[in-house]
Amino acid sequence: MFTSVKAFEGQQYSTLKRQCLQSGLLFEDPRFPATDDSLFYQGNRIGRVVWKRPRELCEDPHLFVDGISAHDLHQGQLGNCWFVAACSSLASRESLWQKVIPDWKEQEWDTEKPDSYAGIFHFRFWRFGEWVDVVIDDRLPTVDNQLVYCHSNDSNEFWSALVEKAYAKVYGCYEALDGGNTADALVDFTGGVSEPVDLLEGQMATDEVARNQLFERVLKVHNRDGLISCSIRATTIEDMEARLDCGLVKGHAYAVTDVRKVRLGHGLLAFFKSEKLHMIRMRNPWGEKEWSGPWSDSSEEWNKVSKSEREKLGVTVQDDGEFWMTFDDFCQYFTDLILCRLINTSYLSIHKTWEEEVMRGSWVHRQDPLRNRSGGCINHKATFLQNPQYVFDVKKVEDEVLICLQQKEKRATPKEGKGENLAIGFDIHRVELNRKYRMHSAQQKVAGSIYINSRCVFLRKELKEGRYVIIPTTFDPGQQGDFLLRVFTDVPSDCKELTLDEPPQTCWTGMCGYPQLVTQVHVLNAEGLQGQDSNGDPYVIINCEGERVRSPVHKDTRCPSFDIKGLFYRKKPKEGIHIEIYNKNMIVDTFLGQVILFSDPNERQEQHTLHLRDKGSRQDNDLPGTLTVRLITSTMLNNI
Repeated sequence: MFTSVKAFEGQQYSTLKRQCLQSGLLFEDPRFPATDDSLFYQGNRIGRVVWKRPRELCEDPHLFVDGISAHDLHQGQLGNCWFVAACSSLASRESLWQKVIPDWKEQEWDTEKPDSYAGIFHFRFWRFGEWVDVVIDDRLPTVDNQLVYCHSNDSNEFWSALVEKAYAKVYGCYEALDGGNTADALVDFTGGVSEPVDLLEGQMATDEVARNQLFERVLKVHNRDGLISCSIRATTIEDMEARLDCGLVKGHAYAVTDVRKVRLGHGLLAFFKSEKLHMIRMRNPWGEKEWSGPWSDSSEEWNKVSKSEREKLGVTVQDDGEFWMTFDDFCQYFTDLILCRLINTSYLSIHKTWEEEVMRGSWVHRQDPLRNRSGGCINHKATFLQNPQYVFDVKKVEDEVLICLQQKEKRATPKEGKGENLAIGFDIHRVELNRKYRMHSAQQKVAGSIYINSRCVFLRKELKEGRYVIIPTTFDPGQQGDFLLRVFTDVPSDCKELTLDEPPQTCWTGMCGYPQLVTQVHVLNAEGLQGQDSNGDPYVIINCEGERVRSPVHKDTRCPSFDIKGLFYRKKPKEGIHIEIYNKNMIVDTFLGQVILFSDPNERQEQHTLHLRDKGSRQDNDLPGTLTVRLITSTMLNNI
């Protein structure tokens, strides 16, 4: 996973550490100095800050004391509960935190080898499609000899403060972490795909079926090492961090640290009893202020569960910020859930694997309509199709497709002021099976994401077999930025960018001719195909000037709804277009009939219902069955 880790700002950890050990000097990071510029955008807001190394704060510093735990983290004077909540989730996954904190044993303070200490650490984050290795020194901001920002329960444990410093370096300064999105941090820790779930929109509090389905999804993400966060939406400034009577806090990110089906009862009764409670455990990054309702730490509901089950769940009666709730109560109070999936692309896994395609692109504004790549959303019909376009294939009868669009973040440019994300989103259009040039007129839109000014936009969609085009856009035209498009399918989708507007001119064009006409053939459906004994497995083939487009096979029907399109750039517009129907057979496919269409270049669009005929016949020998076809012709190449 880390074979191509990139050194952040060109700083190589091993080289810098070796230089420090050779010189006998502790590392001082020139790229993130111990000054107010590394703390704030503009001016000091907390008074005199003294930067101190861990050995100046305690006698026996460590990265970890008694291992790593979600309880290690306490939010400091930054409004970065989103980051601390993500760290709490990370701490519960050994396989994940060891990637963010590489070589952790080698980085640990060694009392037996004090000369190996060089005051330098490094951490890794996934940033815009690649892992980056971030080097820092261990000077930490303090006021009155106390850490200002993230800190641990144990005064001599420093992993959380050092990870926070490395993350602040990536963003430019500590203040850049004041207010943010937990989903972004979860993705940065894992390289996964973040899926937001709106519990209000999904009516999870009242729809029991939907709620149970969501619980199974949450449980699956948790069991497959995904990271999860949640929050209660604040609708006003006054609501931010307001505490409810039940102990929960609005506008505040919580880490989900466990998801379980809990057996009710004691002894053998619990083992044989089928009743299980859907439970979820969360942690407040403040390390205090917990849920006080049913199944809170000291509530009498825990008497319904055996002692061994309580021990297994780690139930403690202390105000440590961690607490259990039923999933029903969770959906009653919480409004937003973030599921960060680790997309499994390993061919050796026993779990479902995905095929990933990664595309990098840019929204670039130009005056020339054919070169402009910043056309805005579909509301701007005149410029929408000037955006970048990416084609991909769904090769199964139906496939679940995951699509994630991520913009290059502007938060990490503090010198120009705190950057704001663009409002971004994307649409998916079903296109001709042989589409290989850019779209210039709208096709059938089958799905679309929301438009929001977050770093990532995610969509999960079941799509039928066929070819599709994704159009990632900014909401308004003329806006510029870089983006990363990730497409996950069950089988390879052959995703690629459409860059050409029409067939290119070549040195052979003069001799072989250049297309004079574009024709789109849309085969809609067939009725009453021959085969009286049983239904067949028909498919259709469109032939035009040597190019063939073949539809998927439609199982067990005599009246298939083909709904397929082919696009043909034609040099001989007077020649007919052959449409043939076959029945799929294990040995030899059976011919069911054909029609031949002659398009009129003067007709923009026409629809035909045609009788199927024998091969080679244009007038006689009608066969059982009809075919409905729509033809769209255009004399302008860049008009479809």
